Parts: sequence; C-alpha cells; structure tokens
Amino acid sequence: MSKIEKLVGLLQRLNSGEKIEDVQKDAEDFSNQISATDLSIAEQQLIDNGMDAEDLRGLCVIHMQMLEGEVERMTASLDEGHPLAIMIQEHDVLLKTLEELEALNATLQEKPLTPELQEELLRLAVTLTGAELHHLREEDALFPELERRGISGPPTVMRLEHDDLRPKKHKLEVLAREALEMDQEEFRHHLAALSRHIIFNLRDHIFKENHILYPAAVETNTEREVWSKIEEECDKIGYTPFTKGK
Repeated sequence: MSKIEKLVGLLQRLNSGEKIEDVQKDAEDFSNQISATDLSIAEQQLIDNGMDAEDLRGLCVIHMQMLEGEVERMTASLDEGHPLAIMIQEHDVLLKTLEELEALNATLQEKPLTPELQEELLRLAVTLTGAELHHLREEDALFPELERRGISGPPTVMRLEHDDLRPKKHKLEVLAREALEMDQEEFRHHLAALSRHIIFNLRDHIFKENHILYPAAVETNTEREVWSKIEEECDKIGYTPFTKGK
C-alpha cells in the first residue's frame, strides 16, 4: 500500500467518526514521511471518490499531527517579498486581531459598552473586513496555479471557508458601528455569536493555509517564472491596509 493510499484510508476513518486519538496513533508511524503535497493529493482523491468538499473541513486535526513544523521550514525558504511570505505576514496580523477580539468580547460580556470600547471593536472589525484583498489574491492568483497542477481539493475548501467568513465579518463591522444605539443585551448576544464563529473558524482556516495549502504551493510550483506571474497578479489585485511594505 502506497503512503497516499494509507493517508486516504486514515482520512476516511477520521471522517467516518472514528476517535481522533486512534487515528492519530496510527498516523504517528509514518507522519514524518508525509508532505503537504501528499496530503493535498489524498484530499483530492477523497473528493474524486465522492466526498463532499464540506466534509474535508473537519479533518484539520490529523493535518496538525502530520505537518507539525511545516510552516516554519517553508517560511525560512522564502525570499522577502515572496507572495507567500506576504500572505503569512498578513496571517500574523489577523491572528493577533483575533486574540484582541477574543479578549474584548470577554470584557464586553461583563462590562458596559463605552464609546472607547465601541471604537476598539470597530477597529478590530475593520481589520478583519480589510483582509478581503488577501483572500482575493489567494483565490485569483494563487489557487489557479495549484489547480492547474491537479491540486483542487485544498483550494476548494479554502474558497468555501472564505465564503462562510465574509458575511460574518461584515455583520461584525455593522454591529460595531451600531453598537451604542442597540439594546445592550441584544448587542452582547450578537457579539458573542459572531466573535466565537469568526475566531474559531478563521484560526482554523489560517492554520490550514499555513500548514497545507502554502507548503503544497511551494512544493508544486518550483519555477521562478510562475511565482513572478503570481506576484504580478497579486500586485494588480492589491493589498490590505495592514500589509507591510505595500
């Protein structure tokens, strides 16, 4: 049995509801042989065999086990200004924003909303909605190159997650703008629901891009000309308000 076949089997077991601990134990024996590209190929086979792309979103835990340390190795290999280096830097900003949103939500569940706290919430919400050009660069510049190389599973999942998060982030920004005019109990309820959804799902999303999609892109796109083309497309699309050096 090839490592791809074995990996497909492990992912199928996890998706069928088998205990994560049992699957991880079996994965440990060969996890150091698995690359991001291997995982992408296995995911693609699952989709080709009829698995709904939505179901792949629940398989992130086993990915964490198999690709530990992948993003650090990849980042060290990237030149400054590389499209993926910029995307990873933007991810760092978003992760910090999520930490701040988590803390602010906890505060606002206990304390009255003030103009200062409302302004802080709006700042965080605007940062999150301001990431749209980051997502568009992925969807229109990076993902097509992966798909041309037969890797469509991870991009399909990432697009689904972008589509899920977009309206939630915009609702958070609207909520922040209207917060002082709302009934405060209603405000807290909506803030808690939106914050928890965005924090959990965007963290998970960033992890999968950093550890699976981006390394697969590096492994499958080795020509400098391809990355130059991706960079040109990224420049045309534009960058976020928090992108360093752009």
